[in-house]
Amino acid sequence: MTEQGEMRVVLIQGDIKLGDPEANHQHMQRLLERAVEQYPDAKLAVLPEMWNTGYALPQIHELADPEGKTSREWLSAFAKKHQISIVGGSIAEKRDGQIYNTMYAYNEEGTEVSRYDKLHLFRLMDEEKYLEPGAQPEMFELGNGLTAGASICYDIRFPELARTLALNGARALIVPAEWPNPRLHHWRTLLTARAIENQMYVIACNRVGKGGDTEFFGHSLIIDPWGEIVAEGGEGEEIVSGVIRPGLVDEVRGRIPVFEDRRPSIYFSGK
Repeated sequence: MTEQGEMRVVLIQGDIKLGDPEANHQHMQRLLERAVEQYPDAKLAVLPEMWNTGYALPQIHELADPEGKTSREWLSAFAKKHQISIVGGSIAEKRDGQIYNTMYAYNEEGTEVSRYDKLHLFRLMDEEKYLEPGAQPEMFELGNGLTAGASICYDIRFPELARTLALNGARALIVPAEWPNPRLHHWRTLLTARAIENQMYVIACNRVGKGGDTEFFGHSLIIDPWGEIVAEGGEGEEIVSGVIRPGLVDEVRGRIPVFEDRRPSIYFSGK
């Protein structure tokens, strides 16, 4: 059980069936139910990236959830029923004739507190050919003093985004992903760097299984503001759980005052 000032996080490290939203919805429902049964004190659940369709991009216009309606109604109802905040990974959403890779977040009352469209599109998986990029960063409150910033998969290769979120008050970075083999070293290193340089928690949920010819290795991670690993998944489907203490962010930032020692007036800009 968690103590005062602590918060249990569960990561839904699941497989995704390529191009089958109904099957994926049912599967994520089962995994979320398993998570809250296994960890009744959990206060935050995070799903992986594009869990409703996987990267079935050639068919994405037919598969995407219009306005995210089906996914949003389900996530909101689940959060309210189980009194748990949910960052719903991300979904393929159809909006105004465009397709977005979109993250939704809900508080314990089932109220939608955030919508974030992935800012950086990954050319190696042809995202830019099928998806529309987001327009702005996004932050949201998750309770227990935890202000979170949104980041989806490829976004973590852009340290400017995480730093912008940290400078604006984010104490955690939430990262749903479909991060594939063989780049496990990149995954661990980039997530750890984002935690250390911004003195924040990084909470990252990666999928497992195979989508087309691409294999995914899991290793979902919870990393604290010192860069220490709180919890890490294996390579199979599982519920990854860890306890975080949002107050640790202030302690670390007080010990090493990185933000006070910045000199933005001399940094290059617009390059």
